[in-house]
Amino acid sequence: MYGKIPIKTHIITEKDDIVEVVHNYTKDIREPGDLISIAESVVAITQGRAYLPENIKPGFLAKILCRFTDRNGSLTSPQAMQCAINEVGWFRILIASIIGGLGKLLGRKGWFFIIAGRKVALIDDVAGTMPPYHRYIVLGPKDPDVVCEKIKQKTGVDAAIIDANDLRRADCIGASKGVDKKYVESLFIDNPSGNAEQQTPIVVIKNYKYINN
Repeated sequence: MYGKIPIKTHIITEKDDIVEVVHNYTKDIREPGDLISIAESVVAITQGRAYLPENIKPGFLAKILCRFTDRNGSLTSPQAMQCAINEVGWFRILIASIIGGLGKLLGRKGWFFIIAGRKVALIDDVAGTMPPYHRYIVLGPKDPDVVCEKIKQKTGVDAAIIDANDLRRADCIGASKGVDKKYVESLFIDNPSGNAEQQTPIVVIKNYKYINN
């Protein structure tokens, strides 16, 4: 049997242990050969990596650089830009901004995040995730491969942390050992999980290795 099963959960917070949450919600569904996926923002929230903007004091550089970001992007506020600086350092963000600006002049997109790196690309600004965390800036999860390995040890099946959207883009942030991340990304092009009102951040993919997209 093949299939993707989104699982509705309670509102997951920093008080939850993501390994126990995944175990409890999938114990009656998962079987050997399945894959459990978890939305990256939910993993980050359980790690305490969600911050209210009013608790972040942006510096001068953050206030300046955020003015030049894409208005539909994730670093439009000084607070989110300050989080990026905190993650990888002011010098790297400054260089990424300069290179990104040159890219825009040449009609090339994405140069900023190529230089800034994945940690910065994973930052969700306010309204980037499910309520009540739509009021928070959420960073990417720490040690995602390690988290996935712990989930596999607890559940007995493969695990992956996914950043997917409705624009047919999926990024496998982390996975347990032996998982082909590119293949998993192909399974999430249709974004079966839901981080907003759906409240289904966990998805079990039955016999995932044999699904032919």
